[in-house]
Amino acid sequence: MKHSPGFLKIVEDAKSRVKELSIPDFKARWDAGWRPLLVDVREESEWAKGRLPGAVHVGKGVLERDIEAKCPDLGRELVLYCGGGFRSALAADSLQKMGYTKVLSLDGGWRSWTEAGHPVEK
Repeated sequence: MKHSPGFLKIVEDAKSRVKELSIPDFKARWDAGWRPLLVDVREESEWAKGRLPGAVHVGKGVLERDIEAKCPDLGRELVLYCGGGFRSALAADSLQKMGYTKVLSLDGGWRSWTEAGHPVEK
């Protein structure tokens, strides 16, 4: 997908403040038993087609409004993902501004996860 320059500019700005986690690093840590709250921030239509196993859905459009109901603990480890890692970076930046202290954005998101052949839920 080709993104607009304005969108890429705000993503780049958010990524300067957000920690990212690669798919291989996430998979290795997950397989070793690490269990952060895995949050899918994609649209409902994307979620309906499939998701990473164990993920909860809180779309980016309602994230700030609804996240505290799913995760009231500001110190809980969160891993956010979207289609490719851009929206999740924006979402992670927003959650950090809300006071969440252990937020990671999954670099490459759903696309990289599925391209690597990792399991999905439907």
